[in-house]
Amino acid sequence: MVPPMRELDDWFVREILVHEEALMRYLRRCWPRRDETHDLRQEVYCRVYEAAAKALPTSPKSFLFATTRHLMADRLRRGRVVSIETVGDLESLNVLVDEVSPERACGGRQVLHRLSEAFDRLPRRCRQVVWLRRVGDLPQREVAQRMGISEKTVEKHLAKGMYLLASYYYGDEDGQASPTGRATGERHGRRHAD
Repeated sequence: MVPPMRELDDWFVREILVHEEALMRYLRRCWPRRDETHDLRQEVYCRVYEAAAKALPTSPKSFLFATTRHLMADRLRRGRVVSIETVGDLESLNVLVDEVSPERACGGRQVLHRLSEAFDRLPRRCRQVVWLRRVGDLPQREVAQRMGISEKTVEKHLAKGMYLLASYYYGDEDGQASPTGRATGERHGRRHAD
């Protein structure tokens, strides 16, 4: 059963954020690049929040640290993948690059329009945080300073915003994902408040 947003937020603060100090110690001990620990923590929180929105884990602390281990493993694997930029330019490889067809261009515009609609439906603060962190690529600390809020509040708004974006994009009008992942229509005619 999907918990209501307010209950999910309360659960997240009560069961996950209380382990922040232990999580940061673990990240500092296990992750080689210290400058990435805050971003890793944020991504862990986003993953945990999104998963909990579908079903609350029975052991939140274990789930938090398992998610952290999986994220670090994912990042290490991605780090081993050779970037195409290091291979050289495509002409020297004799690679044929297809032109974008009108159908693909139209499909891309439709996806962008749907994402834009989902973004516009976010609560004002969530929208600001998501824009500054994900589009502006600003560090969490700078977002907090610009908005005059704590870093924990930035984390909470980002996690909530990313969840709502996914729900709006893949779910129904009021942000609740349907079992099939398709829109089910507006049920309550309300928008989420800040």
